Amino acid sequence: MRFGLDVTPQRMPWDEVVRRAKLAEELGFDGVWGFDHFQPMYGDGPGEVFEGMTYLAALASVTRVRLGMLVAGMTYRHPSVYAAQALTIDHVSHGRLEMSFGAAWYDKEHHELGIPFPSTSERFDLLEDSLEIATRLFTGEVVDYEGKRISLQHAQLRPPPVQRPHPPIWIGGSGPRRTLPLVAKYADVWHSFGTPNSMREAYERIDQLATEAGRDPKSILRAGSISLDDIETSRKHAGKWRDAGYGYLVCGWPGSGDKQVEAFAREVMPEFTS
Repeated sequence: MRFGLDVTPQRMPWDEVVRRAKLAEELGFDGVWGFDHFQPMYGDGPGEVFEGMTYLAALASVTRVRLGMLVAGMTYRHPSVYAAQALTIDHVSHGRLEMSFGAAWYDKEHHELGIPFPSTSERFDLLEDSLEIATRLFTGEVVDYEGKRISLQHAQLRPPPVQRPHPPIWIGGSGPRRTLPLVAKYADVWHSFGTPNSMREAYERIDQLATEAGRDPKSILRAGSISLDDIETSRKHAGKWRDAGYGYLVCGWPGSGDKQVEAFAREVMPEFTS
């Protein structure tokens, strides 16, 4: 099992983001994770939040750990721009980018910043276009594509990514009608919030859809999230995720900070990574 650490990059200065990322690397976490928002997601009043793709590029230059966001919202960037940004980070990091995709949901942030917030159906059309556009552009070949929301004409991005055929694609969510079919078609990793029990039906549905699409369901890594606030509870929950067939856990930054992260890395992670 692999473990990533969500460094919760909000309401703190940039140097603290870097410090937490370096701590994760030193402790042996596989990846460092942030989020894709422009405003704090909880707490009161204004606070520091740094743009997602920019901070991944910056972290790539000061760490050697894998880097990603849970998850990138497709409403925030044109998919060709997102693919070009990801391509750049993949090269800057020498192949350490985890590339995520989500339909976006935080309407307040969109409205306040003047970012268009389409209907749910339109956002999922855009998500589907974005996945197809990114995977095609990462070939390095000239691409023509007629999408539902975005189309390309004689488009090309060079050079190809370091990671071939592309950085691992994470898709977040568990919606049975739109999200899971996209997971089965495109995802290298599926992540959703919940428990192994609450996601059992979605897990099995991905197996079925992947088989129907001609993919080996085992080629799609399953990822969940756990809290680190209590070490024994974290150990128990990690075991449940592993037993349910999940191979990656994103660990939330605990309220008690570094000492709790260090204790988890020292006391729990070796049981699951050896």
